[in-house]
Amino acid sequence: MTRPRRSLARHEAMWGMAFISPWVIGFLAFTLGPMLTSLWLSFTRYDLHKMDFVGAENYRRLLFVDPLFWKALSNTLYYAVFSVPLGILGSLALAVLLNQKVRGLRVFRTLFYLPTMVPAVASAILWQWLFNTDNGAINLGLGIFGVPPVQWLQDERWTIPAFILMSLWGIGGARMIIFLAGLQGIAEHYHDAARIDGATPWQRFRHVTLPLLSPVMFFNLMLGIIGAFQIFTSAYVMTGGGPNNASLFYALYLFQNAFEYFKFGKACALAWILFVILMAISLVQLRLSKRWVYYEGGEA
Repeated sequence: MTRPRRSLARHEAMWGMAFISPWVIGFLAFTLGPMLTSLWLSFTRYDLHKMDFVGAENYRRLLFVDPLFWKALSNTLYYAVFSVPLGILGSLALAVLLNQKVRGLRVFRTLFYLPTMVPAVASAILWQWLFNTDNGAINLGLGIFGVPPVQWLQDERWTIPAFILMSLWGIGGARMIIFLAGLQGIAEHYHDAARIDGATPWQRFRHVTLPLLSPVMFFNLMLGIIGAFQIFTSAYVMTGGGPNNASLFYALYLFQNAFEYFKFGKACALAWILFVILMAISLVQLRLSKRWVYYEGGEA
């Protein structure tokens, strides 16, 4: 009996490896391979014509010599600190509204999701027109209330706030859908028990919905931070990093070094620094999540 069982187990293992092999090959060829290559290139000075090994020189110059590195990083942090919380609050509020039992609910859900279907470049061009100083819809609307025109994309003080405002365009996308799924996954008997105890709608939301929704909020927080550090298309299309590098975000600076200045070694070093930053932020968030994320099973 032992030999047939071993043969069957070996047969199943072979079939398992056969089925998983396309993913393994794809991972090695298109993910792990490029990652290791970029790590090696980050220790070189490479411009498509010549490659010289320079050790940690790229990292040293970025951290201690290059002022644009810190400018790009500070711009990205500024954007992330405001866009991520606003995006989460907006997505949550929208999900709560779309979780109500009203007539035409599917139509409303479709309408709020439609902006995410607009291609990124088309969306950037649309917002570039909305932010136009002279005849943009936003300034025309502010003019009704007597507010003078704001140079959204020309004034250094308003450039990043403009991108933060633009980020709210996508609150009806994936994060809203994840929140909506989380809300629908909360058992109704929790609310029924709170209602019997005399809890108001706000108290039920504060003490029942939010704690049970905290794992979903944590997941969206992680996705939001990673996405905010990767902002690129809108800045590339609308401002190109200007004015005076006020919208030079980290991903845009990485792109410029790689495909405009052809400093591939420096660009790879930028990519790995970003990887370390996001990994550090993720680890800190995982540690802090034990204080506020509630899991029904009792374990994080």
